[in-house]
Amino acid sequence: MIWSISFSPLIPVWALSAAILLAIVATGLLGLLSMRGWVLRGLTLVLVVLALANPAIEHEDRSPLSSVVAVVVDKSQSQKLDDRLATTETAAGELKSRLNALDGFDVRVLEARNNGSGDGTQLFQTLANGLSDVPPERVGGAVLITDGQVHDIPEKAASLGFSAPVHSLITGSADEKDRRLVLHKAPRFGLVGSEQLVSVRIEDQGAGTGGPSRVRLSIKQDGNIISERSATVGSTIDIPIEITHGGNNIFEFEAAPLDGELTELNNRVVVTIDGIRENLRVLLVSGSPHAGERTWRNLLKSDASVDLVHFTILRPPEKQDGTPINELSLIAFPTRELFSVKIDEFDLIIFDRYVRRGVLPMLYFDNIARYVRNGGAVLLASGPDYAEGGSYTAHSAPIFCPPTGAIWKNLSMRRCKTG
Repeated sequence: MIWSISFSPLIPVWALSAAILLAIVATGLLGLLSMRGWVLRGLTLVLVVLALANPAIEHEDRSPLSSVVAVVVDKSQSQKLDDRLATTETAAGELKSRLNALDGFDVRVLEARNNGSGDGTQLFQTLANGLSDVPPERVGGAVLITDGQVHDIPEKAASLGFSAPVHSLITGSADEKDRRLVLHKAPRFGLVGSEQLVSVRIEDQGAGTGGPSRVRLSIKQDGNIISERSATVGSTIDIPIEITHGGNNIFEFEAAPLDGELTELNNRVVVTIDGIRENLRVLLVSGSPHAGERTWRNLLKSDASVDLVHFTILRPPEKQDGTPINELSLIAFPTRELFSVKIDEFDLIIFDRYVRRGVLPMLYFDNIARYVRNGGAVLLASGPDYAEGGSYTAHSAPIFCPPTGAIWKNLSMRRCKTG
């Protein structure tokens, strides 16, 4: 129990100060003049001033609050190496039991895990979230149990939000070493046929490392080794790579392992670069003349970056009079050039109301299927009127029939028998 006196003046402080000064002066004058009863009059003035100060006697019952100590346990993937996780669990349990044995401490165990965002180990963010409901004055300190790989260390101690000691318990051993490959710079996309630069750096850490040495570095594209070179540890090297096709070009860079290192998982990095073409080359094949052809042409030619090649088959499917195919048009349909020699130069092939009538031999359909498997795109534009025997979607086709739906979407056709 604590006793105290508090004042709540009924008048402003400056007025109360003036009243006190006036009471002292008046009492002094009464004393100097030796007036009768000056002592009682002086006491009366003091009581009046005291009443204006409005004093109050208070007593308080206080009990101390416990200090909050945070124990942040690193549960990231790097802690699973070399039995670090078991060491971490043992250290966390022993630390918690010792702190609980002390009076006046509230222990909070916080676990920091990888959230999958690619930001690395966020120990201090976990600490801030765990102490968000605790006043800064109640924070007694924090202990971090980690392997030292922390990616959100604040630049200033004031950023922690409390003034309390922060300690770290580092797992692992003093003789550990590891090699990792760091991606320094990589483009997100590139033109097909152009060369792009990817910058990487090899870093060795731990006991017995730090000196310059040469390491073999292999480069793979889409799973195939395209080159190998020697790189210096600690220096950033620029590697030229060629974008060979449209879509995702997957490059993998892998450094030779270090003897006795913790893990080889961080010895490689994967870069995905989107291959884009300077112009979109489109082949449009119309099976019969119709008003929608002008819509196709207006749509495709409205973009200056689209190179359009358009052919229309004028022979209607119901007109079969034995006329040779090479005599059906003024300009011969260049089937071999389009669907055999130059098919890989197109980014998109559109079949508009097209039905099989012998214009394209079966070999060219195999070329179209291979073209799609290699990253090309095919669009079949047809309607209910074309769901008949000569169409792609007819299951009663005498020579070709579609297989399962997933493969049919990739235009992968196989030979089958009627019925």
